[in-house]
Amino acid sequence: MKPKKPQKPKKPLIVYYAITMLILFALNAFVFPSFLKQQITKVDYSTFLSQVEKGAVSQVEINDNQINFFANDESGTKKAYTTGKVSDPELVNRLLDKGVQFSQVFPQETSPIMSFFLTWILPIVIFFGIGQLLTSQIQKKMGGGMSPMSFGKSKAKIYVEAQTGKTFADVAGQDEAKEALMEIVDFLHNPAKYTAIGANLPKGALLVGPPGTGKTLLAKSVAGEAKVPFFSISGSEFVEMFVGMGAAKVRDLFQQANEKAPCIVFIDEIDTIGKKRGNGNFGGNDEREQTLNQLLTEMDGFDGRKGVVILAATNRPESLDAALLRPGRFDRRIPVELPDLAGREAILKVHAKIVKMEETIDYNAIARATSGASGADLANIINEGALRAVKLGRTRVNQSDLEESVEVVIAGYQRKGAVISQKEKEIIAYHEIGHALVAAKQTDSAPVHKITIIPRTSGALGYTMQVDESERVLMSKEEAFNKITTFTGGRAAEELIFNTFTSGASNDIEQATKIARSMVTRLGMSKNFDMMALETVNNPYLGGDTSLNCSSETATKIDDEVLSLIKYAHEKAIGILNANMDKLHELARYLLEKETITGEEFMTILSR
Repeated sequence: MKPKKPQKPKKPLIVYYAITMLILFALNAFVFPSFLKQQITKVDYSTFLSQVEKGAVSQVEINDNQINFFANDESGTKKAYTTGKVSDPELVNRLLDKGVQFSQVFPQETSPIMSFFLTWILPIVIFFGIGQLLTSQIQKKMGGGMSPMSFGKSKAKIYVEAQTGKTFADVAGQDEAKEALMEIVDFLHNPAKYTAIGANLPKGALLVGPPGTGKTLLAKSVAGEAKVPFFSISGSEFVEMFVGMGAAKVRDLFQQANEKAPCIVFIDEIDTIGKKRGNGNFGGNDEREQTLNQLLTEMDGFDGRKGVVILAATNRPESLDAALLRPGRFDRRIPVELPDLAGREAILKVHAKIVKMEETIDYNAIARATSGASGADLANIINEGALRAVKLGRTRVNQSDLEESVEVVIAGYQRKGAVISQKEKEIIAYHEIGHALVAAKQTDSAPVHKITIIPRTSGALGYTMQVDESERVLMSKEEAFNKITTFTGGRAAEELIFNTFTSGASNDIEQATKIARSMVTRLGMSKNFDMMALETVNNPYLGGDTSLNCSSETATKIDDEVLSLIKYAHEKAIGILNANMDKLHELARYLLEKETITGEEFMTILSR
């Protein structure tokens, strides 16, 4: 089949109206007047009288202000002439004497109905049509399609049956969430077996999790599995400038849902309208508060036996109003967390189905290297691997493409054109080997996977990648302390070899301080504070910002405790490097020569 030619965008209707008007104006201004000038010759009154006297005039038509007549020219050709009318009482007698046919034309009187139509009705119709045309064009440009008669209408997108194109087979790494939603799907398919025992369909299910974990994808897959009408709308679309419009949209949405029942209604980013009341965010007549109140009322008002299910998604559950989360409204809170090792491997395989991959791909190795990655991150890794394969002129993605794409997502692209002096390269090499050597000489540290001194676009001048051999869900005090020690290994190597401090350890310092503070304030790994909670995580899904819950005196003690932990880890790192100074020099020289070495190469040299 031949590829279809891209269709040109249609021009707005008002453009054609404007072109037509311009053509008419041009014809009226240039063509018609010149045409009339060519057909009718204008003469003075004396010439008209002389033509009558000669007997050349054959027919005369007298109007209020002019005289039109036909006369033969010198060649005998009949032509049309016109002249101005003057007061001449003898004109009629002259025409009768010469036998000229003449008549007087009186202005035609317009009927009152036609006059009223032309004066009042036609202008109104014309202006109304132009107004409607301009309004429709403005709506298309703004993209909202809102008109004064549709302020209270919801803009929910309706997907009927499986038109979303997604099923649970397209969702991987969220088995618990799929199991909870599958029960809702089964209820919509077979309500009799649930109602027979007296069970009611849950009115609402709240999908909670970090960005990129697949909350919207899960909602679309529910629609594909249930094969029922699916309403999709964002919480921000309820927020309007006029008070009461958001509440009207909520009423309209639930009215449509009741008419289409059984169906599923999905509200994305529900925290936009579902924020807590009474904390100063809302006023008594605030638009968002009225929208939230209407949503609460509608969720109480509709009959759950009809099969209307409300799905909502958010990554800020702590900001939602308690009335919205109580049983009877959102009966279920379904966590959609970051995938584990098995989940990441399954997600990689799902996204790899649409990409040409080599059969020798080790998805488990990529999954182990992407701990903490979301489904969106993993999809991006597969896509980056495909782009790299095309760039290198290959038709299939191999293992090296995926490994490089992992580094691209973590640290950015390689800065191949970066100019770094030999002295700075040596410092960077010793810095990275310091991290790797300290990590390898500790028992509770993840194995070294890769070491490189090639700069990246994220600002990193080099990095040491560690990959756990298995998934870990708990972290002991020893493991946390060893992480801090590993982070201080780079600065320790700089001190021992070059007797200096550089800015290359800035990110290490931040990470070490963050872990040490968590050990003291939140994880109960401090002897001085025991199991006392001193810090609260404000939002676990968006950055994990924290706030202290203690006095200023206690905050000072916390700082001292954190400092002592980091100092002790730093001293331990210096001790490890002093004990392995020969290996530090040998590995640094090897890294300078190769620029990038694998974990196997590193361990081979270390174990000689």
